[in-house]
Amino acid sequence: MNDMAEKTLDTLFHDTLKDIYYAERKILKSLPKMARAAQSPELKAAFEKHKDQTEGQIERLQQVFEIIGKPPRGKTCDAIEGILAEGDEIAEEYKDTAALDAGLLAAAQAVEHYEITRYGTLKRWALVLGLDDAAALLDETLQEESQTDEDLTTIADAAVNAEAMRPKA
Repeated sequence: MNDMAEKTLDTLFHDTLKDIYYAERKILKSLPKMARAAQSPELKAAFEKHKDQTEGQIERLQQVFEIIGKPPRGKTCDAIEGILAEGDEIAEEYKDTAALDAGLLAAAQAVEHYEITRYGTLKRWALVLGLDDAAALLDETLQEESQTDEDLTTIADAAVNAEAMRPKA
C-alpha cells in the first residue's frame, strides 16, 4: 500500500497544527527575552502583552487538538526557528544602538506574519473539514495576531523608526 495515497487534508491539517503549536511555544519562550532587550517602554509593554495572549493561544490550540481527537504535540518548525534566530541576531548586533527597537519590532512582525499565514490557512482548512468549532478558535487567534501586527506598526510609526535614525548620544 502506498503511504502517500493516505495523506489527505486531515493529515495536512494535523501536521500544520503541530507545526504552529511548536512555534507558539517557542515564541512564548522568546517574548520575555525580546521585552528585556527592547528600549522603548511601549515596545516592552507590547511584548509583555503578547506573551499573555500567546498563553491563551496555546490553550486554544490544545482545544483544537482535542476536537480532532489527537494529543497536543509539536513538531519542529524550521521557519519559526529561523525567524527567531534572526531576531536574536538583531538583538546582539544592534545592542545599545538607536536602531535596536526598530530591528526588534521588524523581527516581531516577521513572527506575526508567519502566524497570520498559518492561522489563516488552518481556519480555512477547518471549515472545509467541517470543524466549525476549531475554525472559530483559530479565527479568534488569527484576529489577535492581526491586531498585534497593527499595534506593532503603530508603535513603529509613532516613534521607533524615527528614533532609529538618530545616532545615540
